[in-house]
Amino acid sequence: MAEHTTIQVSRQTRDHLAQVAKERGMTLGQLVEQLASEQPTAEQIAERVAADRQVVREVIGLDLSDEDFDQAPDVLGNIYRIAAEKARLARGAAA
Repeated sequence: MAEHTTIQVSRQTRDHLAQVAKERGMTLGQLVEQLASEQPTAEQIAERVAADRQVVREVIGLDLSDEDFDQAPDVLGNIYRIAAEKARLARGAAA
C-alpha cells in the first residue's frame, strides 16, 4: 500500500494545482508526483554534468579538466541573451 503524507499549502495554491490536475486528467497526487520528478536535486544535476562532460571528452578526444569546462563560455546562455536582446529591439521598433 502506498504511503501518504500531508503537504500544507495555501488554499489558492491547492485550488490552482487541483485545476491543473483536472485539466491534465490526473489526480492532485499524481500531479505533485509528476512535478517533483521533473525537478532534479543538486546531486542529480552534478551527476548529469559529470556524465555530459565525460561524453564531450570522449567525442572531441580532448582531456578537458572540470576547470576548463567551468571557464568555458556559456554558449547557450549567450544565445539566449542575444535572442532576448533581438526580441526587445524588435518590440521597440514595432511600438
